[in-house]
Amino acid sequence: MTSAKPYHQERHDPLISYMPTSSRQWLDITLKLLIAVAFLALMAQVRLDIGPVPLTGQTLAVLLIASLYGLRLGTLSILLYLLIGLLGLPVFASASAGLATFKGLTGGYLIGFVAAGLVVGYLAQHHWHKRFIPSILSMLLGNAIIYIFGLLWLKRFIQSWETTLHAGLYPFVIGDLLKIFIVALLLPWLWGVVNRSKH
Repeated sequence: MTSAKPYHQERHDPLISYMPTSSRQWLDITLKLLIAVAFLALMAQVRLDIGPVPLTGQTLAVLLIASLYGLRLGTLSILLYLLIGLLGLPVFASASAGLATFKGLTGGYLIGFVAAGLVVGYLAQHHWHKRFIPSILSMLLGNAIIYIFGLLWLKRFIQSWETTLHAGLYPFVIGDLLKIFIVALLLPWLWGVVNRSKH
């Protein structure tokens, strides 16, 4: 009896892993996807130019969505956001869009959002998002994944690794740590809001 309880709880956690069985649930998922995409697009416009790669709110949005939505819905939200931008809607930083953005300096970071969403979402489905320290560790890992993709791509445009790190890593570390701390603080409250909305 006790072994079945965690599985039961995981299946019924809001926004994490339940499968829609009615038109109302499909509508609920569609609404959540639209909210996530709109939030990502909005946070992308929060921009501070500190070098060739700007500081934006996208990373915060990706980590929050993956932590709150879980593996499937979180990753789907990020993929939908990228697809909409690829098709030409101005949802990326500085209202940019299209294939040129993916081919530009920040293209690797955009692809890294998906990989980070997969990892952070997976850990969320194992309840890392419900405790402060595990949620921070999860998002640190997700942020590191974004850096790896972003820096590997950015290196194609810059001759040395030293310059690449100065352009695409060092200026962002403090800001990203602050983002992670903010998201970790927000998660319990947001989870409570989600739970109340399901009853």
